Amino acid sequence: MHNQDKRVVFDFEIIFSNGGGLQGQEFRLDMVGTSITDDVLAKYIVKDLRLLMVGSVKILNKRIITEAHKRKDINSEKHKG
Repeated sequence: MHNQDKRVVFDFEIIFSNGGGLQGQEFRLDMVGTSITDDVLAKYIVKDLRLLMVGSVKILNKRIITEAHKRKDINSEKHKG
C-alpha cells in the first residue's frame, strides 16, 4: 500500500431526468490529491457509473480517508497482443 493513497467516502442521491433515482451509502472512490469538491465528485460518480439522463446529484457525508487504492492504474497495465 502506498501510504499516501486517498479515497473519498460519501453518500449520494442521483435523480434521473426521465424518472427514478439511485442512492448509495458509504460509497468509496479512489482519488488523486487531498481534496475534491462536491461538483467534481458528482461528475466523477456519474462518469464512473456510466449514467445517462441524470437530472441532479446530491453528495452527503463526504470525507477523505487514507486507504490503498483498489483499482489498478490502467496506464501501468501491459496490453497483450
